[in-house]
Formats: sequence, C-alpha cells, structure tokens
Amino acid sequence: MKPITIIMLSILLLSGCSAREFPTNTVVQDQGTIELYFCPQEECEENFISFLDSAEKSIHCALFDIGLPSVQQTLLQKEKELEVQVVTDDDYLKKFDHPFVKADSYSLMHNKFCIIDGKKISTGSMNPTENDAHKNNNNLLLIESRVIAQNYEDEFQELWNGNFKKGDKVKNPSILLQDKETETKRVESYFCPEDSCSEQVKEELRKAEKSIHFMTFSFTHESIANILLLKNLDGIEVKGVMEVRQISEHSQFSRLQQNGIDVRRDGNKNNLHHKVFIIDQKTVITGSFNPSANGDQRNDENIIIIEDGQIAQRFVDEFEKVYLEGQD
Repeated sequence: MKPITIIMLSILLLSGCSAREFPTNTVVQDQGTIELYFCPQEECEENFISFLDSAEKSIHCALFDIGLPSVQQTLLQKEKELEVQVVTDDDYLKKFDHPFVKADSYSLMHNKFCIIDGKKISTGSMNPTENDAHKNNNNLLLIESRVIAQNYEDEFQELWNGNFKKGDKVKNPSILLQDKETETKRVESYFCPEDSCSEQVKEELRKAEKSIHFMTFSFTHESIANILLLKNLDGIEVKGVMEVRQISEHSQFSRLQQNGIDVRRDGNKNNLHHKVFIIDQKTVITGSFNPSANGDQRNDENIIIIEDGQIAQRFVDEFEKVYLEGQD
C-alpha cells in the first residue's frame, strides 16, 4: 500500500483561541506534506534513510536508540557534508558515540524525531533499530512544514544545550492545515514533560463521540484509563491492544478488561511498539509517548495529534490488523 501524502497545505494560525490552541494572533501560511508508513510491512528503514539523505543543510536528531547500521552510516557520511547534531539516551550512547552526539544524564531521552534543513521532520514510534524497523509494530511519520519543524527544532535545541526533562512550552502547538479544497486539517505537537502530554491526550479522548481505538506498548496511566472507562460507560466503542510483555500489576490491562472494555494482548512474537489512540476514526495521537507516569513526567517525549480522515483511516486499518492478530 502506498503512503498517504497530503500536498500543498496552507497553515493558518488563528487568533482568539485558548492556550491549548493558538498562543498568538499571527497568521502563518505554509505548504507541506505528510507521509505515513507502518513497520515492518512498509519499508520504514528505506524511507527513513531516504529522508536523511534528502538533507542539504542540516540534520538534527533526538533518537532514543540508534542501532541500524544504515542509519549510522548515513549520519556519519552526512556529517562530512553538512551540520549533523544528535542527542541520544545515555544508555545507548555506546551504540553511536561520536563528537557530534550528546547524551542525556538521567531518566530517558525517549524521543524518536529528526529535523531536516529546518523544514521537515520525522516522528512516530519507530526507533531506528533492526527490531523496530523490521519486527515490531510501529509507525513512522515524515512531515514537511516549517512551522511544525520549528516546534521540533526549539525542543531539539533545548536537549542539545543540556535542558533535559524541562524547558519552554511549545510556541505554536496548534496548526490548521488547509488543502487546495479549503478543507482544514488540525495538527498539534507537544513535548513532555513541559507540555503535559497526558493532559493533551485526555483532552482529545474527551472529545470522542463514537469510538476510541488504541495500540500501546506500555499503558499504566490511571487517569488516561479513567477517560476510557467513562467513555465506555457512555456507550462509546472502546477497543485496544497492548504489548503482552508490558502487562503486569502496574498495567491498566486488567482494570480495563474487568470493566467491560474490549482489550487484547498483542499477537506479535516480538513487540507491539505503537503509542496510538484513534478517536472517531478521524483523529490520531501518536509519537514517542507511552501513556505512563514516567512518559508524562520523567522522560523527554513528544506527541503529535493529527485530525485528518485519510490518515486516520490508515491507522484504523493498522489497528484492525493488530487487533485480529491479538488474543483476549
């Protein structure tokens, strides 16, 4: 299946909105694309390498784990030609230890994003590792937008300068994307812990009117689970799949299942690594953020929220595949 590509987008920042939406009255217009790939079936490694290869001026990456030899080699080659700066987790620095690589010093630097030339980003749940690209269930988003790229660049500069697990709130969190048919699409980006990712997730979940489908690697966050329980009581269809190796006494799996929510253990012999909520088959939340207290308060993370029917349908198709492979 070919990736969904959205072209010729206009980005408008509107005035008169709350802090959750638009913080200024500036109007910004932009053009860009969104590409979506699912691992392991859609050549995530090859598409990520092509993304890095497209850089002409700079590559700035915040990557939890850099294990793929092809990614390592590409970054080393690009560093000879242009500015390459990388932040990784201190537990994985040994995999890719070079003068242009810095590591955090405590908890997890759990991001999986890169910024290319100040205008394109990669994000999603995929670490550039053999398992994540070729064995685990993951998603990879490649987005071209100067406004969104600037949000990620601001976060990267905080990490590069040693500001871990803190920083300024994102300047332009909410963006309206307007295509050639003048239909608006919403994209929001946030960074934990400073932007309270759990609150952003809960606010989106509260909007559900028909359905919430989720695929999660680790799900221990009680108040996010509470929203799912309340929505289920309201007659909203709530279904989910969780990574079986992460189901423990701390997981919300048993609590959700015992209260009537249709939640399954994943069937991948490796890992279900998504961190995804799909709301009303039109809005998707993804990124590096697992719904957990550590993900919300202790790690460096990011989430992206996309309201777009075509992209949401792709995630629905992925959910249905993973759900059918799962076990009660």
